[in-house]
Amino acid sequence: MTTTEPAVPLDPGPSAPRRPSLSPSRAADFKKCPLLYRFRTIDRLPEKKSRAAVRGTLVHTVLEKLYDLPATERTVAAAQELIDPAWAELRQEPGVAELFAEAADTADLEAWLASAGTLVETYFRLEDPTRLQPAAREELVEVTLPDGLLLRGFVDRLDVARNGALRVVDYKTGAVPREAFESTALFQMKFYALVLWRTRGVVAAQLKLIYLKDGSVLTYAPDEAELLRFERTLQAIWAAIATAVQTGDFRPNKNRLCGWCDHQEFCPSFGGTPPPFPAEAAAAAGWRTTLPVLVG
Repeated sequence: MTTTEPAVPLDPGPSAPRRPSLSPSRAADFKKCPLLYRFRTIDRLPEKKSRAAVRGTLVHTVLEKLYDLPATERTVAAAQELIDPAWAELRQEPGVAELFAEAADTADLEAWLASAGTLVETYFRLEDPTRLQPAAREELVEVTLPDGLLLRGFVDRLDVARNGALRVVDYKTGAVPREAFESTALFQMKFYALVLWRTRGVVAAQLKLIYLKDGSVLTYAPDEAELLRFERTLQAIWAAIATAVQTGDFRPNKNRLCGWCDHQEFCPSFGGTPPPFPAEAAAAAGWRTTLPVLVG
């Protein structure tokens, strides 16, 4: 009989320090309300899930899994059959099942699932999935800019043509925004286009937003000069965030979206008081702050 020495884990060496990063959603949070950015990113205060947001996740999951099927099998009926298993998986996440916890909500759940099915069906009026073969779905894209800013985000779908042209696609379960809000809607897409340009050296030929509620499509073709300007915008946002973290000074910005915010009780705009700035959490996340950090 032979014996072996117990396995000894290899010394991984000093771990890389954590680095804060910027995503399109968090950049949009800071632009909208610096205090909201703090609550979500640094304090990490809990937020209630909404049926609308969970339905969006469900529809995104179905459209992602649709492209796992052979091209000829990507039909409306096949997509509808993906809803129930996707929902069974999604409802296991914390806070999701509670949205339909009451017995009286059974009919609501059926209607809600049917509404998700309607959105999925609308997708087939806007694109023919049998003629598409995405290069990536739910793809993490990230890049570190020369000044050290780390950009990270997830692209719903990335199409690559035979000539190398890129198309960035994002599914929205709401309606197409009014013209005044198109720039806000495109902010996320320009973010992805910038990361792809910096990592692949190719400016996306098309940014495509698919709005499933009203069956609309918004497309945009950025250019290199525009992406350079957008990069400077992100760097300015990042510098403002860094300054706020250093001082702990995140100001509220009352706006029309405040009615949907879960943190009004902590917001000075609504008579609330923010909790003490979590300097320890900020430092642990890789931020530099001038505020005292308790050790040990």
